[in-house]
Amino acid sequence: MSALRENWRIVALVLLLVVSATALFVPGVPPGTSADGGTTAGGPQTESASQLTNLNYGIQLSGGTRLRAPIVGITAEGINVTRSEASQFEQTVADELGIDIIDVRVRPVSNDRQTGAVEVVTKNVTQQELRAALEASGHQPETVRDGVTRETRQEMVETIDEKLRTSALSGASVQIVNVPGGEHFVSITAPDRDREELVDILNERGVVKIYAVYQGGEDDSYVREEVLQRSQMDDVSAADREGVGWAVYITVRRDAADEFSQRMVDAGFGNGARCENYNHSDIQQTTGDGCLVHTLNGEVVTARGVRTDLGESFANGEFANDPVYVIPISNEAQDPAEQANEIELNLKAGQLPAPLDLSEDSGASLDPALAEQFKQNSLLTGLLAVLAVSLVVYVRYKRVEVVVPMVVTALSEVFILLGFVAFVQYPLNLSHLAGFIAVIGTGVDDLIIIADEILQEGEVETGRVFQSRFRKAFWVIGAAAATTIMAMSPLMVLPLGDLSGFAIITIVGVLIGVLVTRPAYGDILRNLVLDED
Repeated sequence: MSALRENWRIVALVLLLVVSATALFVPGVPPGTSADGGTTAGGPQTESASQLTNLNYGIQLSGGTRLRAPIVGITAEGINVTRSEASQFEQTVADELGIDIIDVRVRPVSNDRQTGAVEVVTKNVTQQELRAALEASGHQPETVRDGVTRETRQEMVETIDEKLRTSALSGASVQIVNVPGGEHFVSITAPDRDREELVDILNERGVVKIYAVYQGGEDDSYVREEVLQRSQMDDVSAADREGVGWAVYITVRRDAADEFSQRMVDAGFGNGARCENYNHSDIQQTTGDGCLVHTLNGEVVTARGVRTDLGESFANGEFANDPVYVIPISNEAQDPAEQANEIELNLKAGQLPAPLDLSEDSGASLDPALAEQFKQNSLLTGLLAVLAVSLVVYVRYKRVEVVVPMVVTALSEVFILLGFVAFVQYPLNLSHLAGFIAVIGTGVDDLIIIADEILQEGEVETGRVFQSRFRKAFWVIGAAAATTIMAMSPLMVLPLGDLSGFAIITIVGVLIGVLVTRPAYGDILRNLVLDED
């Protein structure tokens, strides 16, 4: 029992190696890997890494695509519009410009914004046309410029990131890049994916609308009103059910179900409705009692009436007890399954606040074969580094019993670091592998300090003498580790691309060494030295 207490650091090292091996090689251990091989919100896993280990590789080691494109938009600033006026003002600007209201966004005056702004996110409007439209509506903008507001840029990053995750495009990263001249680009990196797949997702803004079209205007003219928004939805799923076919099933939030039901009753759907010959471009050509219309990016998916029993459930409040709204997919669609899944994706991830101008994309693709070559060369470099370090250590000590534990301990440090990377699903790139090699070098350097302090100061006669020398060496190692962490910290937090990854791997490796592997090597060396004596 006393031997176990004295060698608890070695025991801790062994246990950590077992945990690391589990994280590396046991399927389903890293967070984000589901039992069916898919992904969850906890963390993505790329296909290339799932073959042998749970390691997640970035674009440089698995191939993939990196896109960089500007956001389409024009912004007018200095527009004093309150929050209560924003919705109506968006419609006014859209009517003046002759564009869809989804392409107009008003940023009203708020605590975070001293003056309001109006954004138009379409290529079909110039700065002069936007200024003229605002002046015609009684507003004089201070400036009109290309680009969008800071809030929209942040929403773009969040929405694209969610869209890529929801579409199982795992391992992707999204960020805003500033370029000289004040222009902003969205930069997207997608490991193990080709450019066409990424562009297909980004080209679709994913605007899903649910309208009620009914006779409620002057002289019983038809009006179109959006009756269910994404913020009112609790869950969305696409399924192919017998008797229904492909459809999207939307669970309306409990607190929004009554409001939705009342809107449907106010639109005249309380007793059901017949929809005949719906005309989206000119709703006044529509015939029938009224229609529920579903559009995707402005194109009609379905336009249908309301069954009598559904209408009655709106009127008597029963819909709120089981608030599931169904968007059926027409069997005449080219691919009903694809259309249903696309609507599900866009409702879950949300619509892009603005389109990307991919015609100006300055991105690049990396062939998977070349990435695999990088991976092999990196592995070879790591092995050569281990061999070189082992040779240097042996030349210095010429004692196998000292060299072997030193090299094994250094490799254990790398293995534990790999287990950590696999567990958190951090994507590895070339810069990270450079960090691993740096960890090998600094780790062996620290172990040499320990061995020199203990072996070069004369014979070790007692455990107290050993402990005294080990503490002296460990103070030097701790100071060096603190210096390394402080030097690497700015690289870790600043947006410096691959340098951040190098810093993260180096810092984590240094912490593993100081807290686990260096103390364990001290216990190993103590057992060797005291046994010899």
